[in-house]
Amino acid sequence: MLNWASRFDIFCFMDDCNYNATHHSFDCLLSVGVKSSVISNNHPFAKIDALMAQKDWKFGHLSFDLKNHFYPLQSKDNPIGFADFFFFVPQHVVSIKGDRLCIESDNAACVYESIMDASSMFEESAIDITIQQRLTKSAYIDKINALKQHILRGDCYEINFCQEFYAEGVAINPVSLFSQLMQVSPNPFSVLYRNNDQYLLCASPERFIKKESKRILSQPIKGTAKRDLIDQEQDDFIRKQLQESQKERAENVMVVDLVRNDLSRICEKNSVVVDELFNVYSFPQVHQLISTISGQLSDYVSFSKIIEALFPMGSMTGAPKHRVLQLIDEYEASSRGLFSGSVGYITKEGDFDFNVVIRSILYNSATNYLSYQVGSGITFYSDAEKEWEECLLKAVAIKKVLTYSPALTIN
Repeated sequence: MLNWASRFDIFCFMDDCNYNATHHSFDCLLSVGVKSSVISNNHPFAKIDALMAQKDWKFGHLSFDLKNHFYPLQSKDNPIGFADFFFFVPQHVVSIKGDRLCIESDNAACVYESIMDASSMFEESAIDITIQQRLTKSAYIDKINALKQHILRGDCYEINFCQEFYAEGVAINPVSLFSQLMQVSPNPFSVLYRNNDQYLLCASPERFIKKESKRILSQPIKGTAKRDLIDQEQDDFIRKQLQESQKERAENVMVVDLVRNDLSRICEKNSVVVDELFNVYSFPQVHQLISTISGQLSDYVSFSKIIEALFPMGSMTGAPKHRVLQLIDEYEASSRGLFSGSVGYITKEGDFDFNVVIRSILYNSATNYLSYQVGSGITFYSDAEKEWEECLLKAVAIKKVLTYSPALTIN
C-alpha cells in the first residue's frame, strides 16, 4: 500500500499497530490523491466548515502554529514548511478492519490491482545522519530554571517545553524510513503523511480528540518512565512507580482539568466526565500515564468551534493556555510547525479522529532539511537534569532509525 501511495504527491497513511484497547475505528487507513482541498493561513475555518458540509472523507493536519489564529501570537519561521492548516478530499480511500479490506474509489478494482502490482519490499539503505541540536544542555537547563521562576511568580502552573534536533543536506527515503521506525517503535497513532515536499513520519502514542456521533473524547499523556525490556519484574516495578508518582500525577491532573474545562465549552452541561485517570499504557520504549476525558457535544457545534475550544492540546501547552503559549514563543528556540499539532481524518458522517504529533520525524525533500522535536512538562518541582534525560529518552527510537544499517536486526 505504501509503495503504491508514494507515487502520489499527497497521501496520508494511519496505522494503529494492533493496539486493540485504544478505541480505533480502523486498523489502518490510507487516503491518496486529491479531489479538492482547503489550505489557508488566513481565516481557515470558514473554508473547513464549508468542506465539512460535503459528504466526503476528509484528511489533513492542524499545525501547532494555528494557535496564532486563536491568540495574538507570532511564531518563528519553520523550515519544514507545512501550512498552518490543510485538508483534502481524497480520490481513493483504503481501510482495513480485522480481515476486511475496503476500497472507496471511482475504480476500486483498478486501485486493488495497482496495490497488488506494487512492490511488497521496502528499499533499505544504510543511514548515518549527523544530528545537531538547537540547545546545548547548559542552555536547556538555564531555560528550564527561568521557566520555573515564571511558575513561582504565578504566571503559569505547568508548561510543556520543547527543543529541536535537526540535520541539513540529507536525503532519505521517507517510506523506507517510516517502515524502520515502525519496526523500532510501533505506536497506536502512527502516521506517514506526505504533502508535496513535506513529510511526516510519526510514531505517536497519543490521541488528541475522537468524535463518534455526539460523544467526543480526549486522551492526554503526562507522565513517562523508561521501560526495562530485559527484566519483567523490574519493568512491572517501574510501571507501578509511574502510576504512584505524585509528581507525574500532579502534571497529569493539571492537564485533565484543562481538558475538562476546554470540553465544557462545547459539550452539554454536566456531561463531561473523566473515564480514566492515571492509567498506565505500555509502549515499546516507555510507560505512559494517560487519562481519558469525554463529553456529549452540544447541538450545532461546528468543527471549527471544536478546534477553537480544544486546540492546541493541553498536554503540549500547559496551563493557563494563553500565558504558556506566550512563554513557548519566547523561550523555545524553534517554531514547532506540525510538531505537537495534529493529523487525522473526518468521515462522511462527520465523525473524526486526530492524533498528537509527537515522537516524529519531519522532512522537507526540496531543502533536504530533517527535524525532530521532544519536550516535557515543567512544573516548579521539575529537575532540569531529569527533564533533559526524559527528552533524550523520548528520542531513542528516532535516533536509532537515523543511524540504521540494514545489516542489523531491529527488535
